[in-house]
Amino acid sequence: MSHAAEPAPSNPAASNPGETDQDDARLASLGYQPQLHRVLGLFANFSVAFTYLSPMVGIYSLFVLGLGTGGPAYIWLNFIPIIGMLFVALVFGELASHYPVAGALYQYSKFSVGPGYGWFVGWFYGFALLITVAAVDTGVVGYFAALTHNWFHWNLDPSDHFTILWITVLLLLIQTILNITGAQVMGRVAQFGVYVEIVGTFGIAIILAIHGFHHGLGYLFTTQGVTHAATNPLALDFHGSWLGAALIAVLAPVYIYYGFESAGDISEETKDAGRQVPRAMRLAVIWGGIGSIVLTAALLLAIPGDGAKGVGDAVAGGVPSILGQLPSGVQDFLLLMIIFAFFSCGTSIQGAGSRLLFSYSRDEALPASSWLSRVHSRFGTPVNALIAGAVVTVLFVLLVFASPAQDKHFLFITYPGGVNALVALVSFGVSGIYLSFLLTVIAAWVARARGWVPEGRFTLGRWGTTVTVIATLYLGLMLINVVLPTGLSSPRAYFNLDWITLLVMFVIAVVGAIYFFSARPDRGVRHHLHDELEPTGSERAAPPETPPETPA
Repeated sequence: MSHAAEPAPSNPAASNPGETDQDDARLASLGYQPQLHRVLGLFANFSVAFTYLSPMVGIYSLFVLGLGTGGPAYIWLNFIPIIGMLFVALVFGELASHYPVAGALYQYSKFSVGPGYGWFVGWFYGFALLITVAAVDTGVVGYFAALTHNWFHWNLDPSDHFTILWITVLLLLIQTILNITGAQVMGRVAQFGVYVEIVGTFGIAIILAIHGFHHGLGYLFTTQGVTHAATNPLALDFHGSWLGAALIAVLAPVYIYYGFESAGDISEETKDAGRQVPRAMRLAVIWGGIGSIVLTAALLLAIPGDGAKGVGDAVAGGVPSILGQLPSGVQDFLLLMIIFAFFSCGTSIQGAGSRLLFSYSRDEALPASSWLSRVHSRFGTPVNALIAGAVVTVLFVLLVFASPAQDKHFLFITYPGGVNALVALVSFGVSGIYLSFLLTVIAAWVARARGWVPEGRFTLGRWGTTVTVIATLYLGLMLINVVLPTGLSSPRAYFNLDWITLLVMFVIAVVGAIYFFSARPDRGVRHHLHDELEPTGSERAAPPETPPETPA
């Protein structure tokens, strides 16, 4: 029996009952009764997607690696993932408009190809989300330690395992409580996070400009010697090749531009989801790209010193060495904003992941599905899914304690000493996202080949096939670039620990395959493939009354 058949809680949502009725009617045509509260508008939906993508978190985490591998000119590599992911967002937007269901990529793949295929997409995507929450929340520790030192003269060691654990668990507890209390709360946290991102990107760029840049715009087109081992601040050797450096440096922005798909994870809580979710996806990529480029440019132009030495000092000191030129009060304010950016990013990812877990379990795809798919009658949130996700995230955080002092060898694989297991697992946060994205775009291919005609509020029209081709090529090529094992001494090791990334992917795939073929969760998923817009016999249900919109 479908868990969606339980009585739906009252929905305090909607300012426009007709709009909500249309959303809920489409959900019913897919075989589900509304259970979550439809309370989010376009800005709230966009905010969740944008704060997950989070230019601030991405730049402050990866600026040093981008600069150290590509020099100031690495800024232009941002356009590759921005444009590539914009094509992906168009494909996802068409799917999200046709299938406005919580769980996003899992649901799109399930309806497009089949229950088994969809289950594996959900499996990879779910692990990637949970791992990303752990990565983001542990990433705040260094900034929290710096702020508490400035304010309270605490001397927290951000590399201490127990310090990482208690700060992360505290942060996760607050995020979970807020997410439990309703989608509106999650949306408000994300909306405030957007304002923080605006100040932390455009605001900081303006402040740095007023304080005075040290370089002209031409500086952004230079490499400052990073292509040669003698002048590379990370002691990397690209043998003078900018292409070789660019293939590695592009991974810094690649690790930023995803998360926009979370707009689809909260479709069942979004009003006019068929129209607004695709818009939110596109806007998150576009504005995330603009914010990232503006902040990156400002940081680069504000680097003190000239030539390779200036770049070397910036890589050694990181973003704080650049912002250290600002008054101490501004620095503390910025630290506070960075901490909130990490907090809102983790909150949005956790919220999206819990909706995937809810959607997955509602289709009887996991053990304890009945418990995991329960929705709180008052808050309208999947409380059990949130709690379960938080527990798994804590288990991932505990992996910081697994840190061998010496290199460990197994067959042709070497695990480097001094690297904790969470760092190794985090590599799957990006590769798992790209894998699930690629599988979903392939699912769109399969659907079109089978004669699927998009009938949502947003369609690509005659451009559908072309857009899907470009999205597939981008995801396929970049996934190879993300996971390619080239040795621990390779420059790529700063992003990818040789064979470790592929090993993590392999282990997650094997564990999933063992569960899949022993428990056969696809049998439960198979009961939830109803869609009145798909052909049944010789008839097709009437299309929506509102004509679809197509991209300009």
